[in-house]
Amino acid sequence: MNEIRTRFAPSPTGFLHVGGLRTALYAYLYAKKNNGKFVLRIEDTDQNRLTDGAVENLIATLRWAGLDFDEGPEVGGPFGPYIQSEKVDVFQKHAHQLVQHGDAYYCFCSSERLDLLRQQQTAAKLPTAYDRHCRDLDAAETKKRVDSGEKFVVRMKIPLEGDICFNDLIRGDIIFSYKNVDDQVILKSDGFPTYHLAAVVDDHFMKISHIIRGEEWLSSTPKHVLLYKYFGWDMPKIAHLPLLLNPDRSKLSKRQGDVAVEDYRDKGYLKEALLNFVALLGWNPGDTREIFSLDELINEFTIERVGKSGAVFDVEKLKWMNEQHLRAKTDEQLIELVRPFLKEKNWDHFSDDHLKKVFGLMRERVTFPQDFVELCQYFYKTPHSFDEAAKAKCWTADTGRYMESLLERYKKLDSFDAAVVEAGLRQEAEALGIGAGKLIHPLRLALTGLSVGPSLFHLIDVLGKEVVVARLEFAIKHLTA
Repeated sequence: MNEIRTRFAPSPTGFLHVGGLRTALYAYLYAKKNNGKFVLRIEDTDQNRLTDGAVENLIATLRWAGLDFDEGPEVGGPFGPYIQSEKVDVFQKHAHQLVQHGDAYYCFCSSERLDLLRQQQTAAKLPTAYDRHCRDLDAAETKKRVDSGEKFVVRMKIPLEGDICFNDLIRGDIIFSYKNVDDQVILKSDGFPTYHLAAVVDDHFMKISHIIRGEEWLSSTPKHVLLYKYFGWDMPKIAHLPLLLNPDRSKLSKRQGDVAVEDYRDKGYLKEALLNFVALLGWNPGDTREIFSLDELINEFTIERVGKSGAVFDVEKLKWMNEQHLRAKTDEQLIELVRPFLKEKNWDHFSDDHLKKVFGLMRERVTFPQDFVELCQYFYKTPHSFDEAAKAKCWTADTGRYMESLLERYKKLDSFDAAVVEAGLRQEAEALGIGAGKLIHPLRLALTGLSVGPSLFHLIDVLGKEVVVARLEFAIKHLTA
């Protein structure tokens, strides 16, 4: 295979797991780094686990993340169809071919017998595995039972002795003993293939050169190596990625937090930040850099720098990365991100110039795009409630009188930029014989309803004289007992 071809092959059983996003990203990066092709294949042969709309959601989520596939559903390509349920006959043909060559066999064991077998093995504290009851059935009897319509599955014939060795691009040479490998079902009684057969057949005919997948598939690889051997095909190179872990180093699970890409998208995480974050869950660039664009990841990525040990999914680190990518956005990019949140509140009438001023004051204070709205609503509406703790601390019996005096001074100002309003406040404090803080803190409370925020005088510059005067009048009336 001269062309590098990687694939992401999810099952449409629901949301896209963040571990799946990392797998897709690594496959995408490796293909793009080597001028190859990135393929999306939908593995939907387990019909009992399918979820309505999952295929469309997977595609939409990958596209949101910017991982555009070169071949796949809705795109097409020379090796389709790219949805496995659309070519069940191909997998059936290859399963029966294995039987004919003596590398697989028909198994007629009922689910009741298999359940009883598992119970007996568990009670005896033995590994649960098929006992090969049908492996050596007489050929004539087997044909008779198949021809009569008796239900069957097709199982691989695993060698009874010896070892199997394969090379993993991340873990090196790996050896499995055949005695620890089960006679795997490769064709179910409903005629659908299992993952093992379908993945091997599709990877071969789609000319996949490199398989990048999660560590959980490592124990299945001996079966896949054997299938390639049985079919007489060259096996793609393979790499198994380390597990994603919770902070307590247990396997990442929904019990301890969000695991769906869609959840992070809906919370306001940027695709650039999420991709950057998952890229570093197992891979490192060889230096101390942490912030990367997708193009930079393509240029830097190598399988050799993917580690073997599990990677901790640290949400606080993800938030920090989101802040870095958000702060790097241009004003125009931020306007596009923030407008939908303003529209939800019917505040979309504010000009781009107003928003750019808000960005200038809030850029270093936000984590998500919606924070430009939710954390500073005072830029868009008059506060009608005031922080009680701040009121108790800074609004004394004399404050109303001080604010009225400051208000009169502000009404007389011709210019209302930050430097002028600050000078006016300090002059007023001196005239009243008080410290500037006795005006600054209640003024912030009056204008924002809060005790903290960006530079007060620059905030006043953004609000403008008319708004500041109106809010001061409202606050004096409502805060003075």
